[in-house]
Amino acid sequence: MALNPTIYKVELAVSDMDRGYYASHSLTLARHPSETEERLMMRLIAFALHADSALEFGRGLSTEDEPDLWLKDATGVIDLWIEVGLPDERELRRACGRARRVVVLAYGARKAAAWWEQNAAQLERNDNLRVLLIPAEVSPALEQLTARSMSFTVTIQDGHVFFAGDAAQLEFAPRLLQS
Repeated sequence: MALNPTIYKVELAVSDMDRGYYASHSLTLARHPSETEERLMMRLIAFALHADSALEFGRGLSTEDEPDLWLKDATGVIDLWIEVGLPDERELRRACGRARRVVVLAYGARKAAAWWEQNAAQLERNDNLRVLLIPAEVSPALEQLTARSMSFTVTIQDGHVFFAGDAAQLEFAPRLLQS
C-alpha cells in the first residue's frame, strides 16, 4: 500500500523590494513520504524568492518531467522552471531547453559545494540558468520551524532574505553561483 503525502498549510506574506512584488499567499504543500522537512522548507523558500500569483508547485518527487515549481505564461509556455536541491546536470540541460529561465536552489553545505564543483563547467554553458546556494545554517533553522500549519512573513531587500515566523526569525543571503 502506498503512503499518502503529509499536507502542510502555509500563510506566506511576501514583500520583495528587489522585484517590487508584494502579496500574501495561502499555500498547500504536500510532502512526499520520501521527502524531508528540510526539502519541504526549501521549496517554500524557492516560492518566496520567486513569488508570483501564477507560480505553482510541481506534482512532486515521483514526477520526473516536472520541476519543483514552475511559472507558465497564458499560452502554456514555461517561463520559469525551479529545481530545489542538487539536480542532475542532464536534467537541467533538458529544462533549459524547455523553459525561458531555469533556477536551481542548491542547499546542503558540503554536498552542494561538491555538486557545484563537479557540474559547474557543464552548467555554465546554459545562458538561461541561474544557480543560488542557500547558506548551510539556514536548513536546520528552517526545519525547526516546520509545522502542519505555518505562517511566515518574508522580506527581500538587496539580495537579503528576512524570514520570520511565530517561533523565530532568520536572515540570510543566497549566494549566486551562476547568473
